[in-house]
Amino acid sequence: MNKTIVITGATGALGNKTAHAFAGRGHSLVLLDNDQTKLDALTRDLHLPHERLFASVVDLRDGHALRAAVQAIIVKFGGVHALIHLVGGWVGGKTLIEASVEDLDFMLAQHVWTTFHLFQSFAPHLIKSGWGRVIMVSASTVPNPPGKSGPYAAAKAAQENLVLTLAAELKEKRVTANIIQVRAIDVEHKGTGATPDEIVAAMLYLFSDEASKINGTRLPLY
Repeated sequence: MNKTIVITGATGALGNKTAHAFAGRGHSLVLLDNDQTKLDALTRDLHLPHERLFASVVDLRDGHALRAAVQAIIVKFGGVHALIHLVGGWVGGKTLIEASVEDLDFMLAQHVWTTFHLFQSFAPHLIKSGWGRVIMVSASTVPNPPGKSGPYAAAKAAQENLVLTLAAELKEKRVTANIIQVRAIDVEHKGTGATPDEIVAAMLYLFSDEASKINGTRLPLY
């Protein structure tokens, strides 16, 4: 059955691989990113018909802008079935004493505010669809953060708790929310973390009907 999949951070290495994997299985895609040139290139590579694709540059930190985009998405597809949140960003290398307020603000905006706005905007439509999946990729270091990573670790921990809260709130709605934790995204296959192919395989499993009872988990890929 064709479903509508929302992918944020769509033009990154992992987002690109995710888009191709779900498009290849016959699903419709909503691609959200902040780089128009890369987004245009991705849409060309996908070769999807217009009726199966919505691509837009949206600042996910801006709740008003995101809600306007969501209205257009619902008009086009009638609903959504999955939200795969892949927006990244890292600030580190400084002790807590050295870190600036701007470092923390940036990490909170990148990870917490984007997630909060996405959940508020899309969760009602996942509920309405009667079947939904929320998947986020996070870091294996979140439970036990190393030094010189305070702003990032704090933001990712808050982001994970938003996902787990959503999982608890929607568990009776046939909507699951799960986290895939990786040590690193190993784009160059150097053995330093999980490859995009491995992460996408985990996504496809969590998306499947067979994974309908997996909810509110941190799936370790490390």
